[in-house]
Amino acid sequence: MTEAVYYLLAVLLILAALGCWLANVLTLPGNWVIPLLAGGFAWAYPAQPGAVVAAKTLGISWMVVWVLLGLAVLGELLELAAGMAGAARQGASRRAMALSLVGSFVGSMVGAILLSGVFPLVGTLVGAVAGGAGGAFGGAYLGEWWKGRNSPDRLAVGRGALLGRVLGTLSKLLVGATMVTVLAISAFLE
Repeated sequence: MTEAVYYLLAVLLILAALGCWLANVLTLPGNWVIPLLAGGFAWAYPAQPGAVVAAKTLGISWMVVWVLLGLAVLGELLELAAGMAGAARQGASRRAMALSLVGSFVGSMVGAILLSGVFPLVGTLVGAVAGGAGGAFGGAYLGEWWKGRNSPDRLAVGRGALLGRVLGTLSKLLVGATMVTVLAISAFLE
């Protein structure tokens, strides 16, 4: 392996990880793919003490892959906790919380598709977040309507689901950004 090939593949790895990070906005499991990419890279280019170029050990250690996996779990837990806590704080039923998750997924896809034609990259991201939040609101509202709750209660649960969805997405994006940073440091600086 030449140094140039290693760095070219490391750049492609980081670009793929950034794409996975952005997939989180669409409620896709991007944070879970990052450790898989890192694992493939660690398998192909394991960190070896003898492969040092300019005080840098070429390759990624398996410890980094495990750290990334732990961060992916943390991101999921934070997103789930924030999403559920927002609606649960308002007394949401399980039905409302389940429909909020479904609505969030469908809403993020629809929002991304609708706004991608207006502003290709920014519109897709904004549409996904706004659509996911709107879908969470709609799903929670529908679940509470189905349960027979009155309108003020349905609105409160819907607002809680919307806020929880936005906070959950932001926390998952923060963890994902941390994952990409850890991967980049491992690939280029360790």
